[in-house]
Amino acid sequence: MNSKQASAVQAAEIVREYGPFPDVDAVHGVTWDGKRIWAASGAGLVAIDPGSGAPAKVLPCPCDAGTAFDGTYLYQIAERRIDKIDPASGAVLASIPAPGNGSDSGMTWAEGSLWVGQYRDRKIHRIDPQTGAILRTIESNRFVTGVTWVDGQLWHGTWEGDDSSIRRIDPDNGAMLQELHMPTGTGVSGLESDGADLFYCGGGSTGKVRAVRRPK
Repeated sequence: MNSKQASAVQAAEIVREYGPFPDVDAVHGVTWDGKRIWAASGAGLVAIDPGSGAPAKVLPCPCDAGTAFDGTYLYQIAERRIDKIDPASGAVLASIPAPGNGSDSGMTWAEGSLWVGQYRDRKIHRIDPQTGAILRTIESNRFVTGVTWVDGQLWHGTWEGDDSSIRRIDPDNGAMLQELHMPTGTGVSGLESDGADLFYCGGGSTGKVRAVRRPK
């Protein structure tokens, strides 16, 4: 690591922890709908009030990886498919194939597309939300556990062993531009920006969601 890369690495500032929650054994994906945090718990999507930290709603559905919100609908990875879900009723409105065919991880919505991470393949795919067709692929040099766009910046979570971080990468070549290093043993299993100064991070088997400050 050269001096420029070293200066781009800093400790993540965790400002709040949410959970663990009843009947939630792990958090596999996270998104933000402008009012509530949504956490994918395996057997259901849990809506969390960011003020009180209490669960406000649960939608029973399979959800073993990333979650996204397009401004109206939720999208949820369920093994080899991505379900489009009505957040009011929990009804599945449509499904498309997941690009990683079961090896998918994080997911976010940006620029009219879904962006889906592939964990061990170290890739992020931009896909058509109607068909699932892959429109573009970005390579990373680390495992990808969560994905988010904010202010034109692409960030992804990574988690290998006890080492985990939130990384900003160049969307053209995948080069690491900035890294927020999480405390040892604190994993990132899902990632979403609130569109302002926070990231929400899934905490894996702890069943927690952590709010991390986004540096300006």
